[in-house]
Amino acid sequence: MQRLCEELEYSDLLDKAAVSTDPVDRMTLVAAFAVSAYGYCTARAGHKPFNPLLGETFECIRDDKGFKYIAEQVSHHPPVSACHAFSKNWTWWQDLRVKTKFWGKSMEFQPDGIVHLKLDLPDGTQELYTWNKITTCIHNLFSSGTDRWADLYGECQVKCKVNDETTMTCKLEFLKASGYWTSGKKHEVVGSINNSKGKVLQHLFGICTEALYCGQAPSARCIWRPGALPNDCELFYGFSRFAIELNEILESERTHLPKTDTRFRPDQRALEEGQISEAETLKLKLEQTQRERRLAMEESGTKHTPNWFVKKDDKSNAQWTFKSEAQKNYWNQRNEAKFAADMNDLW
Repeated sequence: MQRLCEELEYSDLLDKAAVSTDPVDRMTLVAAFAVSAYGYCTARAGHKPFNPLLGETFECIRDDKGFKYIAEQVSHHPPVSACHAFSKNWTWWQDLRVKTKFWGKSMEFQPDGIVHLKLDLPDGTQELYTWNKITTCIHNLFSSGTDRWADLYGECQVKCKVNDETTMTCKLEFLKASGYWTSGKKHEVVGSINNSKGKVLQHLFGICTEALYCGQAPSARCIWRPGALPNDCELFYGFSRFAIELNEILESERTHLPKTDTRFRPDQRALEEGQISEAETLKLKLEQTQRERRLAMEESGTKHTPNWFVKKDDKSNAQWTFKSEAQKNYWNQRNEAKFAADMNDLW
């Protein structure tokens, strides 16, 4: 769930989009934001995230960036993480399910779910953007961390809707790295923005781990570039500065967090502090406790009910959305430090 929050590192792109008066410029910035989620895939290829426990939560309040973020693990089988963030002029949310395919020496991760973004424009209107995520494949799975590398491929389609009508579409094609049947550069992305009639309005291209440009060479303009990684980042899981800060708990907020917040998770904290064997022991204990909770629920015939998200089904899609009712709203309870005492003890 912290990993999902990393997708907001370049939220300034959304801030710029929300105040832009040019619809093509807004789509360009939103497309760049979608690409920025893959900015550090090279540095992270050798490291697997923690599996969240059912009911685990994570919040992130960034006054410097102007947004608040909350995530919850809403399902265990299949694993589903739901998250929601908002700022002055935008709201962003998604629920993530990942399908995996094992190919012997490599493994594919195929995200299933849609990312949503609502922009509140200066003229009082709103735009809704949606897009899908692409496939990530980790190669040299059983080699050392430095020999593993991540390939990205597939089509990401960003749609802009106003009053339920699609006004603009951006198709971003992530090309497979050079192989027997392909000739693309590693992490290369090309795309175009089209209006509702299919007319091309803008061209996009770049390397998603280096930079994204709009226009056509040689007069193309750089619209996004990932920030420099900290020194010796390879010794610290390939984290960016933003990612490093996510696991910190300020003393001023400690008493306001629910006990399910992932920053209280002991195995994660032990690993961060370099206590490798202790982290593994704690991890196995937490997973065993989770199995016991699940067995107890099955025997009693009860089902887990997420605290902060609700599942909404329609004929075309099922998605988890943030509970907005005042009495069930995470931020209201957080501000009053009045989280329910009967929340699950996860650790």
